[in-house]
Amino acid sequence: MVDINIIEPIDAVITWVNGGDDSHRIKRQHYIKLLDKPLHENAVNPHRWICNDEILYCLKSIENHAPWTRKIWIVVDNITPDLSSLSDFLQNKVHITYHHEIFVGFEDMLPTFNSLAIESMLWRIEGLAERFIYFNDDVFLTAPLAPQDVFIGQKPVLRGEWADYSNLEHDIAQQDNPAKFNHYMQINAARMMGFSASRLFNAAHVVHPFLRSRMEQLFADHPKALRANISYRFRDLRQFLPQGLHNHASICNAQVVFNKDNDHLHIHSGQGNGRPAEEVWSLLYPVTKTTDIKMLCINDLPQLKILIPDLDTWLRKAIGGF
Repeated sequence: MVDINIIEPIDAVITWVNGGDDSHRIKRQHYIKLLDKPLHENAVNPHRWICNDEILYCLKSIENHAPWTRKIWIVVDNITPDLSSLSDFLQNKVHITYHHEIFVGFEDMLPTFNSLAIESMLWRIEGLAERFIYFNDDVFLTAPLAPQDVFIGQKPVLRGEWADYSNLEHDIAQQDNPAKFNHYMQINAARMMGFSASRLFNAAHVVHPFLRSRMEQLFADHPKALRANISYRFRDLRQFLPQGLHNHASICNAQVVFNKDNDHLHIHSGQGNGRPAEEVWSLLYPVTKTTDIKMLCINDLPQLKILIPDLDTWLRKAIGGF
């Protein structure tokens, strides 16, 4: 039998921004001032744009644990990361693509400072493989990842859980809670595919598998919704999570595999606040002691470094190959 991973490769896509760059900061502040109402806290939290070299860890983790990846696409606005320290292996795999390239025909939506808008357009990368995996730059591989961990043939492998968010759906108070923002994005995505808030698939903070053609078809089937999703320059409660839409569309088509292994770890923003360092170390401990944890997401690396000053040393060990 021919291995589908040979005839149909898998690409990786990473979104990146350097919000500390003066030009980006000035442009961002300019567009914030143009708005006629305050933005959601989740839309303007500084950690959303701050660059702390997470992408270098992310890239190194792909080299070490998913060398079968065909190409790695880094999606940027007009500022590119310094990749001069990359190995020859990565230098040959990494390709830069710009917002203006994937927003062709929708240039009026730019500039955008909204990851949800950008994620909605990743499928438009010129030359992108049919099967691709999407990384936020704060997601790292910490153990060998096989193609079958993200795709079984053409079926994406999903990680997460079925959830009931019906109590949040009309809770005005919770809508202002930045920690619940993602839940509403999941609700909106699920609803588009006919799922109710009382039973939807809540994706974990991991590497997300996509079929390019499925996103293209969703754009064709829901042009107004997709156009609306890319129209917000900053995150907005009226948006949906693109990977949530893709996941629920895949579930509707019975073209999905659910991974029930506890093979990922998510350290979210503020998780270490007010907690002894020993408690946070207890969460991180399994990552370097076993190969069971394949994916690690650290939402706010600088915040965690305050609690654990030698976190960089630990993270290099977790990723390996440094």
